[in-house]
Amino acid sequence: MNRPGAGGELFDEWPEQYDRWFGTPIGALVRKYEGELILELLKPGRGETILDAGCGTGVFTLDLLASGAHVTGLDISLPMLRRSREKAGGVPLQIVLGDMLHLPLPGNFFDRAISVTALEFIEDGQSAVRELFRVTKRGGSIVVATLNSLSPWASRRKFEAPKKQSIFTKAIFRSPEEMRSLAPLEGVIRTAVHFRKEDDPKIAPEIERAGREKGLNTGAFIAARWQKE
Repeated sequence: MNRPGAGGELFDEWPEQYDRWFGTPIGALVRKYEGELILELLKPGRGETILDAGCGTGVFTLDLLASGAHVTGLDISLPMLRRSREKAGGVPLQIVLGDMLHLPLPGNFFDRAISVTALEFIEDGQSAVRELFRVTKRGGSIVVATLNSLSPWASRRKFEAPKKQSIFTKAIFRSPEEMRSLAPLEGVIRTAVHFRKEDDPKIAPEIERAGREKGLNTGAFIAARWQKE
């Protein structure tokens, strides 16, 4: 996860903790539904060049690699980048240490660009999205996902962060409308993860299905997609 506005050392101790969360029963479901939404919106293709800005430990980078795309993972934390490369195994993954607000990459280079759960730590969201647009080719897709401020997950993290001295103490959570305003053109906004952290993993899939059927905008995971003109 790229964390502009904060030193990379803030997240250097996170690789194991971050991956361990997705190994829990409820975490695995979160990973499943978030990953499905990302792939649905981004639609990565074999042979395409894709930037994963704020790739963290490569949790979602692996899905992009599995599509046959040529992926560049960028992050502000070197330990996280190293973990993502380890997890990629023998599949080529180019890693770049850098700040998402000032991408050390050429313009109009990537077919698609994505950033997942990095925006929470970027106050100037418009500048971050502008950088993703800059490095993406005309006609390419940009997908940005973050934690939805309208969700119970965001409220809980804000409440618990000071007690646990969590990195989420200064996190910025955005609503669907706030996400929509980050780019100068119309985009597609979707949410996922309509269940709560404390819900029984056995009934969580039914809660998720119901939330999607109702078109609720309060899912914990919010993703926006734009196409560069």
